Amino acid sequence: MKKKMAMGALLIFSLVSLTACQSIQNWWKNTKEEWIGLEMTVRTFDENSQLIDEMSGKSLSISRNEDFDSVDSEGNSQADSTVLKVTIGNYEVDHVGSSLIASEKGLEDLYAKYQTTVDIANYDHSVPLVNRMVSSLKNDFTGKAKVILIRSQNGTPLATYVGDKVSLYASDAPKTSELLIDGKRLVIYRCDYTIYDRALLEE
Repeated sequence: MKKKMAMGALLIFSLVSLTACQSIQNWWKNTKEEWIGLEMTVRTFDENSQLIDEMSGKSLSISRNEDFDSVDSEGNSQADSTVLKVTIGNYEVDHVGSSLIASEKGLEDLYAKYQTTVDIANYDHSVPLVNRMVSSLKNDFTGKAKVILIRSQNGTPLATYVGDKVSLYASDAPKTSELLIDGKRLVIYRCDYTIYDRALLEE
């Protein structure tokens, strides 16, 4: 009986650990986006961070448009298309060139709060290798409290997002980054951005 209880407790602990794991959440978010779609808002901007257009949908997904991939001499895809295919319900939009930000419902752009220039002075003595290792582990398992400052391609401030658990992931689309912010998806395409530890800005 005690053995069964111990096994049950171990199983529950394992499930809770997996649920908390950022990489597992990211995998689930990608799967949900591919099969069901996410409730998201997509905004595109010119180089001066002026809004060009905005689209929202309850079943939205973003992927690389493979039709524009180049091929090698043997006819194999190079997976290098910079054209994004945005699917909104039964409709499709192809996008290339201008900056694009897609945010899942529940994420708030806090640009107004953090629009002033960030000046950071950190005199803490630390070992860079250890910092990188800790950051890497937190990225995969728990995430870290971060501030994401996004700029247009010419460096004009564009948007700001803040989260308690933030992880950054590669995308299969060139010039595109994906973030998981407190369980919500953020897609950044053709933008400059800096991701700060939030404690660094709040000291």
